[in-house]
Amino acid sequence: MIETNIFLFLSIVFLLIFVIGKLIEKIHIPWIFSSLLLGFCLAIYNPFTDITSSSTFDFLAQMGMYLLLFIIGFEIDLKEMKKQGKFIIKTTTLTIFLATFLGTLIICFLFSYNIFISIIVSLSFATVGEEILIPILDEFKLTNEPLGQTIIGVGTLDDIFEIFTLILVILFVGSSAQNVVDVVIILVALSVLFILTIGFLKIGKKGSKFKHTGVESLFVFIVFVLFLFIGVGLYAEAAPLAALFAGIGLKTFIPPERLKFIESEIKTVCYGLFAPLFFLWVGASMNLSYILMFPIFIVLIVIVGFTAKLLGSYLGGRKTLGKKDSLLLGIGISVKFSTGIVVMTILLSSGLIDSGLYSVIIASSIIFTFVIPIVFARLLTKRKSSTGTERTENDDPNSKL
Repeated sequence: MIETNIFLFLSIVFLLIFVIGKLIEKIHIPWIFSSLLLGFCLAIYNPFTDITSSSTFDFLAQMGMYLLLFIIGFEIDLKEMKKQGKFIIKTTTLTIFLATFLGTLIICFLFSYNIFISIIVSLSFATVGEEILIPILDEFKLTNEPLGQTIIGVGTLDDIFEIFTLILVILFVGSSAQNVVDVVIILVALSVLFILTIGFLKIGKKGSKFKHTGVESLFVFIVFVLFLFIGVGLYAEAAPLAALFAGIGLKTFIPPERLKFIESEIKTVCYGLFAPLFFLWVGASMNLSYILMFPIFIVLIVIVGFTAKLLGSYLGGRKTLGKKDSLLLGIGISVKFSTGIVVMTILLSSGLIDSGLYSVIIASSIIFTFVIPIVFARLLTKRKSSTGTERTENDDPNSKL
């Protein structure tokens, strides 16, 4: 039967992701989010529940989450983060603080969660999906301008908050162990993870021995390390954190001559196969009935999140970027992506939050993901045309007459 044939199901899914992805790219939305939209459709009506609830599909979705975290860790530049100026640090801290503070108040009083869970959820929602904005910045040639550099800098520094939030979640989930033996196993596994990560960072120069190794062979070695980290992380109930650490450690270990090729291979595997299934799983996990019953909660979360980012960027950047560009910064960094969704998924699967709050946060993220890139691109178009007009008038001697 078709409904029990996972291969036919996956073939239809990837065809729809491809077609829908091509359509949404025309409005400056990354194609990968077509899988999230498709998952949302499955949340409305899902004739394939026997597949989407199976252990096989669950494994594929989990691999997508691990690979996304691995890529985030792989792209984090620890040295570059140290070079970030006070302006970017101030702006990032201010926007994250305001979004977390206001979000915590809403979750505490409207959803009746304790302060710790409310802070974690708010932190996950306060992070920035800068990878969505980078293609738009490239299109408008803003990557090397102050506005573009600030957005990239805030997004890079924001990775620290993402790691901190993820660590909090993993440690809190792991603290549910009931006996001393479980606690000891968790502590030992976490210690092994830190030792492995630091070990790769310390012996980074030894990786030069791999500079003449074929890309395929080196890729096999990377898969070995990734699975090793995840395997150890499972004992600590910290497999997502382990995947992140694997990326951080391997980046310093892989020779620069092979880094770009390997990164391309990993992204192809992740975004070409596993990540779409993860986002499909995320979308399908939404509780649509709750969303329809309480749309005001979604609207409130969107308003609070957007206001916090806009206010934080304006207060932090108006003197350096100017009022208009500081507001553009706030609009841009309102977009959500990656680790925030992963954190919410971990909280849901561990029973720390219910499907109601999960659905509201994911629905809010979808709104930001689809609306912000469109609005941001349109405003940049107006900014470009107005800047061009100003330059033409300044260059035209007759404009002064």
